[in-house]
Amino acid sequence: MLAGESANDRRILATFIKAAHPDLAATVTLTEITDPVRLRKKSGAELATAAGTLVSKARGKACLKSGEFVGIAVHEDMDACPGPAYDIARKAVSAALAKATGASSSVYALAAAESEAWLLLFPEAFTLYRSSWKIPATWQGKDSGRRQNPKEDLENLLASPRFRESDGPEIASAAFTKGLLAEPKGSNRSYQEFVTDICGWKIPHLPSR
Repeated sequence: MLAGESANDRRILATFIKAAHPDLAATVTLTEITDPVRLRKKSGAELATAAGTLVSKARGKACLKSGEFVGIAVHEDMDACPGPAYDIARKAVSAALAKATGASSSVYALAAAESEAWLLLFPEAFTLYRSSWKIPATWQGKDSGRRQNPKEDLENLLASPRFRESDGPEIASAAFTKGLLAEPKGSNRSYQEFVTDICGWKIPHLPSR
């Protein structure tokens, strides 16, 4: 199951999962739950309750789809660069989701600062999607997690036509289709930690679909 702050985030997350763990993507159905995710600012009992509610809804969606719930991948933007606050939020939410899912799997994709920073790791994909768009060489090969407002930066850079949040899934899809997601151009700790986590997700043994 996929959860995130928006449909765009969930679609981007699905594409990154397909690239990072193709065997998993081929085995399960990546189904979205549309409830907005608001976990990173919570703590203690409030976080545990919110995580439990989200996982319960995911289990319910799987049941409605006549499927088996095997796990949940949750996306949220950190809205800040990696640092102590990022580490605390990622650790706390990951633990709460793990407890709520029990024997099933969970991954918390906390994008720093925003999912657009992950897209910047694949600059060629922007031009593949729109030939008039080009990410400057000075932006490439850097730590995209250090950009505090990557979405705003892209809106200012890509003006013809203007970059919109809804372009994100299409850019990710272009990168996936061309095999770019295997070789990020630069670094982003939050992206690398997500890839490590999702690659550790064991492939469930399910009846043939």
